[in-house]
Amino acid sequence: MKILILLCHLCVTFSFFTSSDANSNSTTETYTLIKATNLAKPGCPSRCGDVIVPYPFGIGNDTNCSIGHGFDLYCKNAIQPPKLSIHINSYSSVKHISDTTIRTSNNVASRCYLPNGTISYGVYIEGNFTGQPYTMSEVNKFTVIGCNDFAWLTSTTESRNVSTGCMVFCSTPEDVVGGQCSGNGCCQSSIPEGIRYYKAHVSSMNGSDMSYTRSFNPCTYAFIGEETAFKFNGMTDLNDTSLKEKIEASVPKVLEWAIGNLSCVEAEATDGFACQANSRCVNSTRETGGYRCICNEGYEGNPYLPPGCQDIDECHYPEKIPCYGTCVNSVGNYTCKCKQGYSGDAKTPHGCRRKPIRPLVLYIGVGSGLLAIVIVLLVSYFMAKKKKLLIQREKFFEQNGGVLLEEKLKTKSGVGVDSMKIFRSQELEEATNKYAEDKILGRGGNGIVYRGNLPDNRVVAIKKSQRLDQGQREQFINEMVILTQINHQNVVQLLGCCLETDVPLLVYEFVSNGTLHHHIHSRKSGIGRLSWESRLRIAHESAGALAYLHSDARMSIIHRDVKSSNILLDDNYTAKIADFGASRLIPLGDHNQVSTLVQGTLGYLDPEYLRTGQLTDKSDVYSFGVVLAELLTGKKPIAGERCLAEQSLATYFENAMKENRLLDILEFEVVKEATDEQLKKACDLTCRCLDQLRENRPSMKSVTIELETLRKFRKHPWDNRENYNEMSSLMIESKPNDLYEVPLITNSDTFGEHTSSTTRMRDVISEVQSPR
Repeated sequence: MKILILLCHLCVTFSFFTSSDANSNSTTETYTLIKATNLAKPGCPSRCGDVIVPYPFGIGNDTNCSIGHGFDLYCKNAIQPPKLSIHINSYSSVKHISDTTIRTSNNVASRCYLPNGTISYGVYIEGNFTGQPYTMSEVNKFTVIGCNDFAWLTSTTESRNVSTGCMVFCSTPEDVVGGQCSGNGCCQSSIPEGIRYYKAHVSSMNGSDMSYTRSFNPCTYAFIGEETAFKFNGMTDLNDTSLKEKIEASVPKVLEWAIGNLSCVEAEATDGFACQANSRCVNSTRETGGYRCICNEGYEGNPYLPPGCQDIDECHYPEKIPCYGTCVNSVGNYTCKCKQGYSGDAKTPHGCRRKPIRPLVLYIGVGSGLLAIVIVLLVSYFMAKKKKLLIQREKFFEQNGGVLLEEKLKTKSGVGVDSMKIFRSQELEEATNKYAEDKILGRGGNGIVYRGNLPDNRVVAIKKSQRLDQGQREQFINEMVILTQINHQNVVQLLGCCLETDVPLLVYEFVSNGTLHHHIHSRKSGIGRLSWESRLRIAHESAGALAYLHSDARMSIIHRDVKSSNILLDDNYTAKIADFGASRLIPLGDHNQVSTLVQGTLGYLDPEYLRTGQLTDKSDVYSFGVVLAELLTGKKPIAGERCLAEQSLATYFENAMKENRLLDILEFEVVKEATDEQLKKACDLTCRCLDQLRENRPSMKSVTIELETLRKFRKHPWDNRENYNEMSSLMIESKPNDLYEVPLITNSDTFGEHTSSTTRMRDVISEVQSPR
């Protein structure tokens, strides 16, 4: 149980260090302090044995040789050679001091065993730097060497208690591989940042065959030390009874130091700021804060002692600077010039070359000539580029039928210039921020639609159409001219076009409230539910627009892609028919069949058109019938969850009518809101629009008249709350989870209490479902 608890603890610790290490920066070692000429304060020793002690450190207790008591170090001269330590009674000795770290000798926790596996002795280790300017550096690792034991380290920082540790395993000597410290004979874990106190223990794993293991591994060791200073030697280390002494002598602990716990900005505002002249302050990366001082570039010395850092005369150290000419020192820097009569880069070998003897006028003339040539070439390049762009635009304009369009705009049969604008490509690029991804409103089979903002603050929809074949140019222009003459409040208005690009760009009025499809089928996105009154109004407006296209436009227009996603809603939820990319024009009054490639959307396609390829206005009627079925049922045109024969909503709706189960598919709120006459006639109209034989389908004008009549019916005269629960039970049997999940969008008053009987409701639905 103890091992499991430790494993869980180590797993948590590991995840903590993984995220912490990802953001940490390794300490950069510098040694400018120990190379300074003013190492220590006047009258203070600067060395203990072979170790140099630079200020802000000082030797002695309260000798005023250090910047503060926390930087006092202690030299034991009675020992030969003398030993420098952080604490007076410390067994560890300081090995080296740099600008950012102190390296000290190590101490090792151990646990040793007799050959039968019995513990002979164990030693733990601890370190305490509380109240001192030291924290453990992250270049250290917590390392464990041994077999079938584990070691853990508990520690504290300024803000929290943390732990780490790892386990070592080895059943046989062959399991142990030198150079690897991943668990077999040796393991390592990271050290938490900012440690000021730590304690480490070694413990045994229960249930191991200790007698066999201890025959080749008598002791387990654990220590904190510089990762790069230790290399695991496999079985050599496991058998070595003097390994503890070797580690303590050769693998140092690395401590980071900093002055105080203030940042540079905070420290500069105090009287005790340590950085002297010609130096700069750098913040410590430790969690505990603090700062250090370093000399500016071109200066050297001890930045903590007056008079600060001094200018380096780089010219006195020719072996350290790249200069192959004349060196001239400057404050904080130096210059290197070629000798008189030579020119070039004196900082590179053979960089200086003898100057040719030429008149100054020649230099000026050649320079001016070259400059003029460069300017002429640049101007020519940009002019050629601009001309090429203009030629390309003219080519696209002609290729997309621009000349033909201009001719039609001038003829009496064409539209006025004011009603059809030909946009420049640059205008639409600026309006869409060069067709940025965040400007895309939607993608379809006939192109991509972008949102654009014109200079006059109008918001428009810009459609990048499909590429035109040469044979389609005249047809495309004719259709576009006809579409500009459509003036109907329920048809999206075509404002103009741009033909200067590789594919034509059409500019439409912007309709802000999305598609009918989105409002019916995307209720989970937070959109309010359309009430029955709103659905009936939208259906009536859409049917009126299609009837206008079929019968009242200058040339009869068959939309050919009527679907709920091509019915847009503006701010007032007024319907707008959109996307005429698949439309066909036929002479007004001529409703004969037109042979054409089948185009449209699966689920809305007229089955007779799909079978024969013969297109009439009754194909739009069938597609509109699918839209009516969507409004009545709230279901999508194609649904994979239904059986194969009823995946099409049209088939699903007709089968429900024939099998007297219409209540199973109608949306519950629609049944609740609509009158009995509205339900009966709306379902009957939907089925007639979905008739397999096109001659049996009504015209769009007839559909418009019937929908207008339906809107005039009043609500149930028998609505009341008396039998509402019984009626709700009847509906919930068919659709238990489709109650009001989101608020209604309605233009009518709040629905009154139901006063009808369930018997009356059953009669109405039975009448709707009776075969024609």
